[in-house]
Amino acid sequence: MLKGKRIGFGFTGSHCTYHLALPELIRLKELGAEIVPVVSYTMQTTNTRFGEGEEWVEKIEKAAGQPCIRSIADAEPLGPGKPLDCMVIAPLTGNSLAKLANALTDSPVLMAAKATMRNHKPVVIAISTNDGLGLNGMNIMKLMGAKNIYFVPFSQDDPFNKPNSLVAHMDEIPETVIKALKREQHQPVITLSTLSKRD
Repeated sequence: MLKGKRIGFGFTGSHCTYHLALPELIRLKELGAEIVPVVSYTMQTTNTRFGEGEEWVEKIEKAAGQPCIRSIADAEPLGPGKPLDCMVIAPLTGNSLAKLANALTDSPVLMAAKATMRNHKPVVIAISTNDGLGLNGMNIMKLMGAKNIYFVPFSQDDPFNKPNSLVAHMDEIPETVIKALKREQHQPVITLSTLSKRD
């Protein structure tokens, strides 16, 4: 279904969702895509109770079948030199979301997104932010109206304990990518629950 497509897959620092995003990278590869993995500086260097940065990088490289892009300089050629058909960012933290919405580029993942947008190709984002219904809400709406940006459907993940938190349904990444390549937004964008439809 995605045979011949070159798809970037970027990870930013939402450590608690890596275990949900990585299987979707594998699914994209199984659908025939060539995966170009990209990791943020935070992802590379931060060790948490969810695992060490370098361990996750190794898992990603094994799943993708090629080394991760780790620097802004190495991500820049994804513009005119080695273009992608689509760039996925999963997870996209609130911090990186705000920077993307305001044209700031301080990580390999954001450079890969910028390079892809420069080529008028789709960028698919799967948000994971504790302030999606707070100050970052304006950035979400800004990106919703931006050309070539497509959202993986999302919802509140813990409405009572974290009422501003929004997390994408990572299991809908492949469907969102397929639609984005057709210049269509996978619907519905806002859903009631982050529970996997496959559970």
